[in-house]
Amino acid sequence: MANLLESVGVRIDANNSLVQAAVYAFLFVGIASFAAPIISTIRVLLSLFVLPGKSLTTFAPRGTWALITGASDGIGKEFALSLASKGYNLILVSRTQSKLDSLSADISSKYGPKIAVKTLAMDFALNKDSDYHNLKKLIEGLDVSILVNNVGLSHSIPVPFAETSKQELNDIIVINCMATLRVTHIVTPGMISRKRGLILTMASFGGFFPTPLLATYSGSKAFLQQWSTALGSELQPHGVHVQCVQSHLVTTAMSKIRKPSALVPNPKQFVRAALSKIGRSGGAQNVAFTSTPYWSHGLMQWFLSRFLGERSHVVVKVNRSMHEDIRRRALRKAERDAKKQ
Repeated sequence: MANLLESVGVRIDANNSLVQAAVYAFLFVGIASFAAPIISTIRVLLSLFVLPGKSLTTFAPRGTWALITGASDGIGKEFALSLASKGYNLILVSRTQSKLDSLSADISSKYGPKIAVKTLAMDFALNKDSDYHNLKKLIEGLDVSILVNNVGLSHSIPVPFAETSKQELNDIIVINCMATLRVTHIVTPGMISRKRGLILTMASFGGFFPTPLLATYSGSKAFLQQWSTALGSELQPHGVHVQCVQSHLVTTAMSKIRKPSALVPNPKQFVRAALSKIGRSGGAQNVAFTSTPYWSHGLMQWFLSRFLGERSHVVVKVNRSMHEDIRRRALRKAERDAKKQ
């Protein structure tokens, strides 16, 4: 290199301190570029398979209360069962009182008087002030140390934004965003005053990776990611830990997938991973106050983020093609079902 530059009349003084600094800088950049993917790989493997998360009791002593929204089915129901088994009293909030009663009875029969259960039926889509007033009254005087923001709504099938009904647009935003904000706004003052607490908010790959034909749902979950990261920084000095929990598909009514697989855990598998990895990033490297706890989801997110980019043209195009195919199959099924009637 030096000979090449000297051949065109540029002389390099190897003893010059600026030249030496430049050489060391280029050497450092080269080593860092080579080492970064190796370090990242080791980090994700340790986070997902080796290192444990923080204990729940760090933020929430046993015998305190856990409030779970969307608690009567799927992931929310599994959070309720798991937290009850760990010694936490429960406040279960969901739309259908009969399902809440059934779950409450199951927990009471299994754990008896050791675990107290309170329920509140409310339709988050209605966004009624009276419902939130009732929730505030219900938790008054209780040590609510865990909040699981699980309630959520997606599109019935993938649909172009221009063809999405106004009601569906409204319900998705109100349930996914406004309900999460309002419930958290009720709970956080108590956590701040006690200088401890844990807030888990269920997000989605649909928000982390832009998802055409689920545009409104995708945007609502992206909002939860940004909000959780900002809120996590605000509440950290008060001893309250916020974690945005990212996931791909889980066998729930929302996903319409019934059979679990390596890429699609059931709610019990997912919740076990989520509660065992508090404070661990999993596949969500370099995303503050965020975790992708289930192993296959974490590896998928890590690979796509590191090698393609969350918002790259390739990721968005593949996502669009996948959901266009899902939409075609859903419409054909609806057509067949209509003919049978």
